[in-house]
Amino acid sequence: MKRQFDLFGTGEATEPEAKVRSPTRRDVRGIEEEIEMVRRLEGTGRYRVLRKLEPRAIADAPRPGFPLRGVIVDTETTGLNARKDEIIEIGIVAFSFDAAGNIGDVTDVYGGLRQPSVAIPADITRLTGITDAMVVGQTIDIARVQALIEPADLIIAHNAGFDRPFCETFSSAFAPKAWACSVSEIDWSARGFEGTKLGYLVGQAGYFHDGHRAVDDCYALLEVLAQDGPEQSAAPFAELFAASQRSRVRIFAEHSPFEMKDHLKARGYRWSDGSDGRPKSWWVEVADDALDDELRYLRTEIYRWPEADPPLKRLTALERFKA
Repeated sequence: MKRQFDLFGTGEATEPEAKVRSPTRRDVRGIEEEIEMVRRLEGTGRYRVLRKLEPRAIADAPRPGFPLRGVIVDTETTGLNARKDEIIEIGIVAFSFDAAGNIGDVTDVYGGLRQPSVAIPADITRLTGITDAMVVGQTIDIARVQALIEPADLIIAHNAGFDRPFCETFSSAFAPKAWACSVSEIDWSARGFEGTKLGYLVGQAGYFHDGHRAVDDCYALLEVLAQDGPEQSAAPFAELFAASQRSRVRIFAEHSPFEMKDHLKARGYRWSDGSDGRPKSWWVEVADDALDDELRYLRTEIYRWPEADPPLKRLTALERFKA
């Protein structure tokens, strides 16, 4: 029989293990006092109390009414280039949701470390806390990862343009999936947030957590996405899911005059050197309904030729954020 040990004594068993008990009046009173302290502190206007983010429990049986499956993915890597750097940690939190973007239950969780073929750079260790000693002999269970990814209707990453290429290099299971980016596809400023880094979002949502470990960050992002919007507007996840359903258009300003590069950059265009399969040009991605305005800008301000016809590529969540 398991026995309860005195943590401050000799380590010898002192009495049989106690049964799980219901909260007592003293427990409830303590919780109520804690809530009252928080209320009084915040009521002064001089304090803001952050609550520790507690991961949601995995549901034994997901509730009915949430037929869709989402997966939040986070990776820690040896660097920024998916063509040469490697994943050293992956975190996955799977959850259910409905067509309106309401989140149901956490259905599964996986986290795994992986020993890369090179030493982990010192700056990566400072950022993530992951050392070479922690990953020696470690491998990510690819079968477990694939079992979580294959039923997913949507994969979410906080900077999908970074995580998707690394994930697709790691496993082909990620490639045919719809992806959404919780950085670029949610208007956080309209929701009163001052930045898009996960730490900012978590803090302004009223929580703190152990950041820069993959599973912890996945859980944190799930809570931020589930927060009620301002004035009872839809939660961030509903906005994200709706955005993932809309197609976008990538415009390549090929052969644009060199002297116009600063104008393009100021408007949000990015440079592609052609090494990733894209045209060698400045490019931007816009919503379908903004296409005509963007083409008008290029024709009148950049090319100064009404017949200019820059290359276009239409993208859905199935193609977006690929390398």
